[in-house]
Amino acid sequence: MAVADKEIILLKVSGQDKPGVTAGLTSILANFDAVILDIGQADIHDTLSLGILFQIKAGSSSGPVLKDLLFKGYELGIKVKFIPISIPDYENWVKAQIKQRYIINILGEELKAVQLAAVTKIMSNQHLNIDSIIRLTGRTSVVEKEEYPRSCVQLSVTGIIEDKIAMTASFMEISRTLNVDISFQEDNMYRRNRRLVCFDMDSTLIQTEVIDELADLAGVGEQVRAITESAMNGEIDFKESFKKRMALLEGLSEEVLHNVAVNLPITKGAHRLMRALKYYGYKTAILSGGFTYFGEYLQKELGIDYVHANQLEIKDGKLTGKYIGEIVDGQKKAEFLQAIAEKEGIHINQTIAVGDGANDLPMLNLAGLGIAFHAKPTVKENAASSISSLGLDGVLYLLGYHDRHIDMM
Repeated sequence: MAVADKEIILLKVSGQDKPGVTAGLTSILANFDAVILDIGQADIHDTLSLGILFQIKAGSSSGPVLKDLLFKGYELGIKVKFIPISIPDYENWVKAQIKQRYIINILGEELKAVQLAAVTKIMSNQHLNIDSIIRLTGRTSVVEKEEYPRSCVQLSVTGIIEDKIAMTASFMEISRTLNVDISFQEDNMYRRNRRLVCFDMDSTLIQTEVIDELADLAGVGEQVRAITESAMNGEIDFKESFKKRMALLEGLSEEVLHNVAVNLPITKGAHRLMRALKYYGYKTAILSGGFTYFGEYLQKELGIDYVHANQLEIKDGKLTGKYIGEIVDGQKKAEFLQAIAEKEGIHINQTIAVGDGANDLPMLNLAGLGIAFHAKPTVKENAASSISSLGLDGVLYLLGYHDRHIDMM
């Protein structure tokens, strides 16, 4: 058909959802040899919102097709509305698809209107348009109390960001004041095809700093904890702090290490996350400034593929206060991430790093997606994304998985 012979119509449908609506409407369009240019559907509490943008031959065809669609709508008990679209408007819409696309995830124990309003206002100020909104968490009962309440919606947006630094700062302020996590990613081929996830161990995979626990058992807890805190905040060099803390552990028995290992407090959501990652074929790694003794225990417990951490020197069943090999600091973590990706044939943009401390920043910034998990303020400020309101399985929502994809396993 020549351009002058074409007619483009947007069919908008709303009403109670039921089987056969789409089949009935598209069957009528098929009778008139219509071309589907776009189609989208949403269903909220069994209420349907369906849009079909179609093209037919102009003139005598349009009247009958609209009449038949109206009759079918009446028969199905749904509302049908038609909007004519001009060829120039349609072509402008086609050209607009070259705009940059982004994914914004909003996560929290519950989603409040004030949170969504604040986030979308910032987006509006940046002239970003929302193409779709999808709920990734399951339906929540308003009668029964959830043991692990969580809520996540994913916004697909398009546009050209005018001031990314200002937008990121605004998101961080909203996150801090409204107790919600906001993740912002480019919607590119790498986001849809992540293959490697690397985790810090202490205060990430487990809810403790193992070296602090060992120090308590050695009677030097306060001294070691002060050094740890200073290192995690980036106030002193990690290698220096590591050597000081190791020296204070001299004489601690290997039996104590075993007792700590079997009682490690694994972070909420970690088992659920690892089951899903393994099911969907991801490679996983622990990259830790902690100790291989505990990392290898977690490797067996969680089914993790790689472990790189510091090796304790043990003689006659006791710690010597020294270590074997190189110290795994922040830079070494980033090197291990790069090395594992290369070994597995994975592009660096297909990798994810998750951690909480300043020594995690090199790998968070190197990975395709860096996630600050219940992290220190300085780490959150310098990471692309953060999770502070949910457990480790919140990572799955940033990958675009719905609860039904996770819990079907």
